[in-house]
Parts: sequence; structure tokens; C-alpha cells
Amino acid sequence: MSFIEMLILAIVQGITEFLPISSSGHLILVPVFTGATDQGPMIDIAVHIGSLLAIIVYFFKDAWGFARGGFATVGIGHAPEQKRLFWWIVLGTIPAVIAGLAIKTGALNGVAVALFGLTIEDGDLLASLRLTDLIAFNLIFYGILLGLADRFGREDRSYEDMTWRDGLLVGLAQALALIPGTSRSGVTMTAARVLGFQRVEAARFSFLLSIPAVAGAGVLIIPDLMEAGSEMVMEALITGSLTFVAAFATMAFLMNFLKKASMLVFVLYRIAMGVLLLVLF
Repeated sequence: MSFIEMLILAIVQGITEFLPISSSGHLILVPVFTGATDQGPMIDIAVHIGSLLAIIVYFFKDAWGFARGGFATVGIGHAPEQKRLFWWIVLGTIPAVIAGLAIKTGALNGVAVALFGLTIEDGDLLASLRLTDLIAFNLIFYGILLGLADRFGREDRSYEDMTWRDGLLVGLAQALALIPGTSRSGVTMTAARVLGFQRVEAARFSFLLSIPAVAGAGVLIIPDLMEAGSEMVMEALITGSLTFVAAFATMAFLMNFLKKASMLVFVLYRIAMGVLLLVLF
């Protein structure tokens, strides 16, 4: 890939990962609109890792608390509150892990064929899900759900109020984000708003929940990186680094924006983008 292509991917990922408008859907659409070759899953994971580092830096205090909870779990240190929150986030990660493994092993291929009428090429369900019309439908459908949850959801809970039930329910919502166009941040914020979390706290909850999920995805591509040529590895490193900068700036914007505004603008954008895709493709 050229530097311009890497820069475009990084900006698209950095902006769309934290805005509830589906980063994976937009990444898939980049080659559709530009005519470039699909960047493939390795670059997709690289830009997500860049986003992960932005989360850790921006929410360093919370991320450190998460780490302390993990240490306390294995008997290193004493942090009962952080330990509790650590386990609720781990619990929320399990549904996405199970769904990811089910897709990777082909266990869901039959379900996808029955529900969506997909043609599973080479047994790769994830590749088959990268369909423009499916992305369009998910942008609209989950955008409407986000709007309803944000409009009618209570706003009386914070991240520290999280229970095992919250972690599990938001985690189940996160598993849906494996389907492009859904938006991991969007669907988890929707679930958090339904559960009564304030807008800013729903975003905070969503971002912290992504840490183990994205870190796990990064670990899974290590064998691929070791087999890949040096040029592909360098492309992944450059694109991930550029994504970090764009993601950090976007996160700072969103956290300040949600203090004084609703998510309506993102809902309208999702619906408009979905309709545009259906018209064009």
C-alpha cells in the first residue's frame, strides 16, 4: 500500500472506531469507494491495535485500575474494587470470544446461510460478511436502536456502578459487532444506555470493554505477522501508528461532545450512510 492509502485507512479507523458509526464497515468501504485493493484482516487488526493504545493512554487511570484488578486476581496487591470491575469486564469479553471462535471454526456457517442466504467461500464467514448491503442494513438498524436507547434511557449510573449483569449484557451486545456495520462502540453504548448509564459513562464503559477484546485479536495475528514479509509488517506498523494519533484526537472530541449533546447526529449519519449505500450499490 502507498502512504496515502495507509493514511486514509488510519484516519477512517481513528475517527470511526470511537464514534458509534462502525469502523469495520467504513474500513471495508474504503477500497469500495477508492478502487484500492482490500487491505485485508492484518491491517484491520493493526489499526484496531492503534486504537487500543489510544484508549490506554487516554483512560490511563482506568486502564491502570483494570490492570491492578488483574494483578489482585492472581494475588499481587490488594485492590478489591478494581478486582471486581476487572472480572465484570472479563465476563463481558467472553461472548465476543465465543462468537469469534465460532466464526473462525466455521461453526456458524450454517446459521449464516440460513438467515442471510450467504455463499460461504472457502469456509470464510468473515469474508462473506463484508457485503455492502449487509453493512447498509446494520448501519440503519443499529443506528435506530442507538437513537431510541439514547432518547429514552435513564442517566443515573456510572462505570463504578457496573455489576456482573451489566458486564454480561453489554458483552453480549459487543459480540454482535463482529458483523460489519454494527459498530462495536455503537452497540455497546446502546446496551449501556438501556441499562441506565450516563452518555459519557456509557462511552467510557464501551472503550474499556474493548481493551481485552482488541488485545486478544492482536495476539491472534502474531503468527500471521511472523509469516508475513517485512514490507507487510512495516505497513501494519505505520498504519497502526497513524491510527493512534487519529483515535486519540477523536476520543477526546467524543468525550467532551457527549457532556453537552445527544447521539442524534451519529444516528442520522448512520441512517443517511446506510440509505446512500443501498442507493449506490
